Amino acid sequence: MENSNIAKVIEEFNHLPPDDKEYVAEIIRKHMIELKRDRISKRAREARTNLESGTVKTGTVKELMEDLDC
Repeated sequence: MENSNIAKVIEEFNHLPPDDKEYVAEIIRKHMIELKRDRISKRAREARTNLESGTVKTGTVKELMEDLDC
């Protein structure tokens, strides 16, 4: 999104009555929560795929530290 578009959105937001501002803020907050959930879900699927394909290792912290010392 271009800076000029963001500036326009903010300017329009500033002209809203307080109740409408709260409503818009709540909608944006919920959208951000969904975006974060989607990202976490995607990353979890990637991690599971990597685990199933054997491209990652599992182990304890001690084992990790031993591997890093090699």
